[in-house]
Amino acid sequence: MTEPAPLNGFGTLISFILSISALRDWAKLLIIGSFFETCRRLLATVWSSTIDSFFLTASFEDHDDSYKWMMIWLSKQPSWKNVRNVNISTGERYSGNVPDSEGEPDSSGMPKVCYLPALSGSYTLWYKYRWMRITRISEPIPGWGPNHRDSLNISIFTRNHDILNTILQDAKKAYQDAQGSSITVYVSDSTNCWRELATRRKRPLDSIILDPGIRELVVEDAQDFLASKGWYAERGIPFRRGYLLYGAPGSGKTSLIHSIAGELELDVYIISLSRSGLDDTGLSELISDLPERCIALMEDIDAALHNSLSREDSPAPPNQTAELIPSSPRTPTHTTSKVSLSGLLNALDGIGAQEGRILFATTNKYSSLDPALCRPGRMDLHVEFKLASRYQADELFKRFYLPSSPKTPAGDDQEPKSNPAQSHPNDSIRDGGSTNLIDLGVPDDTADSPPSSPSACSEKSEHAAPTYTGTRHRGHAPKLSSDQLSALAAQFASAIPERAVSMAVLQGYLMSQKSRPWEAAREVSTWLQKDLATKKAQNETKS
Repeated sequence: MTEPAPLNGFGTLISFILSISALRDWAKLLIIGSFFETCRRLLATVWSSTIDSFFLTASFEDHDDSYKWMMIWLSKQPSWKNVRNVNISTGERYSGNVPDSEGEPDSSGMPKVCYLPALSGSYTLWYKYRWMRITRISEPIPGWGPNHRDSLNISIFTRNHDILNTILQDAKKAYQDAQGSSITVYVSDSTNCWRELATRRKRPLDSIILDPGIRELVVEDAQDFLASKGWYAERGIPFRRGYLLYGAPGSGKTSLIHSIAGELELDVYIISLSRSGLDDTGLSELISDLPERCIALMEDIDAALHNSLSREDSPAPPNQTAELIPSSPRTPTHTTSKVSLSGLLNALDGIGAQEGRILFATTNKYSSLDPALCRPGRMDLHVEFKLASRYQADELFKRFYLPSSPKTPAGDDQEPKSNPAQSHPNDSIRDGGSTNLIDLGVPDDTADSPPSSPSACSEKSEHAAPTYTGTRHRGHAPKLSSDQLSALAAQFASAIPERAVSMAVLQGYLMSQKSRPWEAAREVSTWLQKDLATKKAQNETKS
């Protein structure tokens, strides 16, 4: 039986190809080369796996707190100062791995410097007799804000996982020590990721001057909440707490939050509902990505959305101090934020909301908020901040003119020849306090002299003092005894009407009298009358 013609043609083609010696040699080379390449790759894989079995590798991303732990820990390693390729940082938290002569601030107050791993480089060091290789990598990312994302890879020559746990514990402790006197503030970027904005020093609680009981109420409530995680878990209640601080502008709402963050050792995450491009989904991602222990801050929540956080029109809140505080005109706000009230409510207590966080929201218009936003579970504790009372004015004056710490710069050890703290009249500036007045750029001999003649003015016009508004920072308040300070504070507070001006306004006035406590107490009535008259005129003009 004969084979079909096509098969005969194919067999003939194969026979013809095999009859060519060059093609046979090429086929042999291909087979042999493939065999050796397979063996090479197999051996490389086995070798790599064998080497990796002796190494412990850990990766840290810059959006995670552990990345900051490791960067601070590395910056404080003594052996790191011998690395040949480093990044230099002047951040206070990273200081500690440079010689004392280099790490101490100089006479000009320049900050310390420290060494950090440079990008896209590998380094080696020894830690507790273990060899380590450190690699810091930066990858570009699209979008607004930081255009790169860093990661840190650490390989340790060990088969024991305990050494990694030891390093993490040491790094966490180094971070906590570096954070001892500061808190970190975070904001969100266009990719809905949290980015470190700044580091702020902690503010003492006693520097916040409020009516008795308000400061203690919020602080003790937050401390009790943080210690009650087990109580919430046993009862199946979401472990979240919300505080709504409302009241007059400049009454200390944000300052109290800053102070509480330092007292509780919590970082602050600012949630800006009016951020460009933010929508309900992005807001939910931000809140769900919050760490378990932190403070989430929403400032001026009443003005965050297009109109107000209300699902129906509410009447304007009664303003008992309308004549004293100018009301802002109702102008349309333009924002590209797409956050809705329902999206905000779901983000605060929805299924994806983070637990363990403390939410602080501030508003100047309490009655304009929707009741659904203010109910328990979202805003559990509502605290009103009023305009300044006489008690607050008295405490503010005492703290403002409290003698500074005894640490003084070199050359200031000697007492001035005339001590205004011992004798300073309440009715005359000329009899003792002129040496401590804030320098306004006017010669002292012109304070009580009659106006100069036109000819004299023309002769001195070329050397006239500069014209400016405000007060210079030059000058320090005289040291007052406790009795003097109490008496002046009482005089100052008695001139302040109850709930007429904010603490911020009073502080601004005292700043203008920074080195003149007697004048501050005596002239506050005149200043206050002018200030209230100006505000009343502005209100009448706007209305």
